[in-house]
Amino acid sequence: MLWNIAFRTLFHDRGKLLAGLVGVIFSVVLVNIQGGLFFGLIRKASLLVDESNADIWVGHRGMHNVDFPHDIPERWIHRIRSIEGVQEAQPMRIAFSEISLPNGGHEGTMIVGLKPGTDLGRAYEIQQGPQEALDHVDGVVVDVCDDAKLMDPKIGSVREIGASRAVVSGKCYGVLSFLVTPYVFTTYDRSVEFSGGDPTMTSYFLVRTEPGVDAQIVCDEISRRLDDVSAMTSEEFADMSINYWLTRTGLGLSFGAATALGLLVGLVMVAQTLYAMVLDRISEFATLKALGSKEAEILLLLGAQSSLVAIVGIVIGIALSVLIRFLFSTPRAEIMFSQGLYAGSAVIVFVICLAASGLPYLRVRKVDPHSILQG
Repeated sequence: MLWNIAFRTLFHDRGKLLAGLVGVIFSVVLVNIQGGLFFGLIRKASLLVDESNADIWVGHRGMHNVDFPHDIPERWIHRIRSIEGVQEAQPMRIAFSEISLPNGGHEGTMIVGLKPGTDLGRAYEIQQGPQEALDHVDGVVVDVCDDAKLMDPKIGSVREIGASRAVVSGKCYGVLSFLVTPYVFTTYDRSVEFSGGDPTMTSYFLVRTEPGVDAQIVCDEISRRLDDVSAMTSEEFADMSINYWLTRTGLGLSFGAATALGLLVGLVMVAQTLYAMVLDRISEFATLKALGSKEAEILLLLGAQSSLVAIVGIVIGIALSVLIRFLFSTPRAEIMFSQGLYAGSAVIVFVICLAASGLPYLRVRKVDPHSILQG
């Protein structure tokens, strides 16, 4: 009888049930999309590190973000190459400059200088142009997603970077900076011409360890031999770069506030729906109490109703989130989902729905069971 009333109460007014489902679906979609956008955005902060093919990053002591390096002497790399367990070590330059535009204007860029003949630091895959695009005289590689900023450069287009001639010899896809400045990849030596830097200095040393070697042990040895550098595994430096933007900006707070607001809306909609359903059939709850139903059984009934609404809403919400990602996710506004995000959103919304059943319970527990007998 108890479960019969639970489902009759829930499905009696399909309009109210639909409103509750909409609240749950809205909350699930918002949590997943907000979370996916957040992870997609913050991933850009460590993109160069994640895709560098390096096991260790070495930079100036106190380095905290891959996009803001401090120069170190290039000659120090010989000490690193002599360390046992180091298979390969290459320098890498990162510097700000400007690229000329066809309309006479300029756009700020971030020059990434890479050593030829190695994949260390090569965070891109060529989508347009030859695979060895940087072998072209004055060649640079830009990202297709930055076409609007760079006024749609074609393969072979001639531009000027830092008062030096540059030729767009290749294009990659999806390698975007967390900052508004586009990445421009070029050779290590050419990067000095484009940025006007000191040719004896570099930004980072990228290290690949031999198979089976503990990268942390190599980091410790690098730090012992070179007092003025910090050596970190790629995972550590990627986390540090992400943490830099999380702590220096209100990014996490803004995304979290928007998500919390969505959860609040879902909570209110589910609670109002269940409360309205209870009011419509309050006499049946009074009958249950008159027949001897315990408070725990009434609460279990309301919890079962909330659980059913939550489960159906979560399934539909996750399906809609996947569809939205498929239709709208781009490298500029990437939506990154993970199993953890799906599970987290489901658990949070489910718990909120259970909490929402407390509102109608407060009304039911005040019902006098004798009122049904008097009626």
